[in-house]
Amino acid sequence: MSSNSKLKDNLRAAILAEPDAVLDDQDLMQALVAANEQARGENIIDLRGIAMQRLENRLDRLEDTHRSVIAAAYENLAGTNQVHRAILRLLEPVEFEDFLRVLGSDVADILRVDQLTLILETTAVRDDPAVEKLGGVLKIVEPGFVDKYMAKDRPAPARDILLREVRQPNRLIYGDKIDHLRSEACMKLNFGTGRLPGMIVMGAKDPRHFTPQLGTDLLAFFSGVFERSMRHWLS
Repeated sequence: MSSNSKLKDNLRAAILAEPDAVLDDQDLMQALVAANEQARGENIIDLRGIAMQRLENRLDRLEDTHRSVIAAAYENLAGTNQVHRAILRLLEPVEFEDFLRVLGSDVADILRVDQLTLILETTAVRDDPAVEKLGGVLKIVEPGFVDKYMAKDRPAPARDILLREVRQPNRLIYGDKIDHLRSEACMKLNFGTGRLPGMIVMGAKDPRHFTPQLGTDLLAFFSGVFERSMRHWLS
């Protein structure tokens, strides 16, 4: 018996010993089906083989969808944990200045944004040295600024949460980082009846960090908690 015959015998014995291994190997099964079709000839249509091929394609698509869903679930869970950690850190300060400093430093780091600014509208716009000491986290603006800023480049009324790419960052909001930020999340804040609105702006260097296709549920939760905290400080 030649070496080739021995190899065939060995291969045959291995297959007979573990037939399930052959059935579980997708590439091997496809090769066997292809060989079977070739043996039938080009004039014979194997409807069962076509159906199996379609089922395999559908299974591949389902597996891809399954992986995408799992990845999205993990990403959403990570985002939820980030927002929860940021909120807990935001609730720790007992002084308003510390509250604002934490917002611009620790909270921004936890949320992995490059800039976080709180915008407050007031009828008495003036330079305040105390505001300058906060490192740019707080900006005082005239009434109407929030709606005007959020409606920029949008013919329709702006939503309470807006994600977009930034081509010409606003120097008032971003200060010295104006040349580095390429996307932003804007969250309009409602401080209650009789009070002017405010806004949180998160800026990122990555132009794809904040895009309109992303969900805003976590940001809505964060801004809702922040609104309630600010009402406490304002009272």
